[in-house]
Amino acid sequence: MTVTQSALVTSGATTADRRPATARGCHNPPPHPRPTGRDRYTISEVAEHTGLSAHTLRWYERIGLMPHVDRTHTGQRRFSNRDLDWLDLVAKLRLTAMPVADMVRYAELVRAGESTFAAREQLLTAHREDVRQRIAELQGTLDVLDYKIDIYGDARRASERC
Repeated sequence: MTVTQSALVTSGATTADRRPATARGCHNPPPHPRPTGRDRYTISEVAEHTGLSAHTLRWYERIGLMPHVDRTHTGQRRFSNRDLDWLDLVAKLRLTAMPVADMVRYAELVRAGESTFAAREQLLTAHREDVRQRIAELQGTLDVLDYKIDIYGDARRASERC
């Protein structure tokens, strides 16, 4: 968990509460919002909320990507709002194509505590540079697509005038 997440968890706010409206995606609410006043969710509720399968959630736990997930006296997993916040971060890291090994390393560093701030910063800074390079590559590709689409649009309009 990051310092920001830690502060948010202790204050009762979620990560989304602290982001600007555009970052929260105010026009794109999560498909299954968390019930107000609840802090314990079954694996099926978390799967529905996140879009991840129960199998993936179990795998995340097994490889160390998920912090310790509480269990009931019968052994059923009970996820907390803090777990859902962590899964939101993991989803963002997945979207950036961060390798699973790096995500697991980041999770290990978070669990190790404040003494790992520099290592976490270094890991995320390096990954941010990779993301920026991919964005630049994608922008170049988008420019080529726009150029080609313009050529075909111009040609179609010209043939329609004839």
